[in-house]
Amino acid sequence: MAVATTLQDYLDRWGVKYDVVPHSRTDSSLKTAESAHVSGEKLAKCVVTEDYRGYLMVVVPASHQVEFSLLDDQLDRRLALATEQELTDIFSDCELGAIPPLGEAYGIDVALDNSLLNCGDVYFEAGDHTELIHLSGDDFRDLMAGAERGQFSRHL
Repeated sequence: MAVATTLQDYLDRWGVKYDVVPHSRTDSSLKTAESAHVSGEKLAKCVVTEDYRGYLMVVVPASHQVEFSLLDDQLDRRLALATEQELTDIFSDCELGAIPPLGEAYGIDVALDNSLLNCGDVYFEAGDHTELIHLSGDDFRDLMAGAERGQFSRHL
């Protein structure tokens, strides 16, 4: 599988320069970081949540875990994980577990953890379990300009 079509169209529309980084097939974001020789602090992963207001994509480093109590308190929401079926429906051009963290490309609101704001380079899933997208931290921050921001994760 190549880069997800929705993701590729979105990056091209924004004129973002990026590299595709191949890696061996993995089943977790930390293993992906290790396989691609990338710091888990620079690998952005997403957790898709929902409540009565709709879906919210929470973006944190691969080396972190979402703290739902912090997230709920900071955003004044009561979020729960979206189901696998919902993820399959929304991200139809992605493999389950390899969703890119650019929710806007898929019409989903985003909350970005502050721990990703100072990265010089950022990596994230390209839509499958064998490729990452690499782009500059500046471009990543530009793409995340509309995201809610806060500290809602803890280091593993």
